[in-house]
Amino acid sequence: MPPITSFSQLDVSKTYSYADYLTWQFDELVELVKGKVRRMSPAPRRVHQRISGYFFATTYTHLLDQRCEVYHAPFDVRLTTAGPNGDAQITTVVQPDICVVCDPAKLDDKGCLGSPDWIIEILSPSTAAYDTKEKFDLYEESGVTEYWIVFPGEKSIAAYVLENGRYQSRGTYFAPGDMPVHTLPGLQLQWERVFEE
Repeated sequence: MPPITSFSQLDVSKTYSYADYLTWQFDELVELVKGKVRRMSPAPRRVHQRISGYFFATTYTHLLDQRCEVYHAPFDVRLTTAGPNGDAQITTVVQPDICVVCDPAKLDDKGCLGSPDWIIEILSPSTAAYDTKEKFDLYEESGVTEYWIVFPGEKSIAAYVLENGRYQSRGTYFAPGDMPVHTLPGLQLQWERVFEE
């Protein structure tokens, strides 16, 4: 079978595995959700990068000398675990904007195998429905402990924490003040720093 060197060679109606994903030889970022390929948005806008940079830098500094680690996209998070057939069993690979992993056993050279403890997605007009519904359900089902959705246009953040297998709102932040992180006690993020011009 010839190598896949362009997104256009993929059959979007087909179900793929992580083993397939690893063979693709194109630069475009994609995600796999239950075997279905999803094209990622073009390069993020400047405001997206600035917001992502704040979350990453502040969290990274907080986690120095701790066991948790923070990563930013592109970073493969395989939400379905490998079975007897290894990578061929994995059908969900996502690229969260920011994720924190506190179990070192989940980290390998390819990224994260299993659910991160905290994921942040920064919405863009093209990803809003995907991040607020499809990824919300996927992260809940996969056991991601905490999920934050950042709405740059509205300058707000919705924070959710997993309780008894369902996400419960931990607050919506839309004004200056502290934003505590449930999974990382002691980390207080500032709303005004996220959205400063």
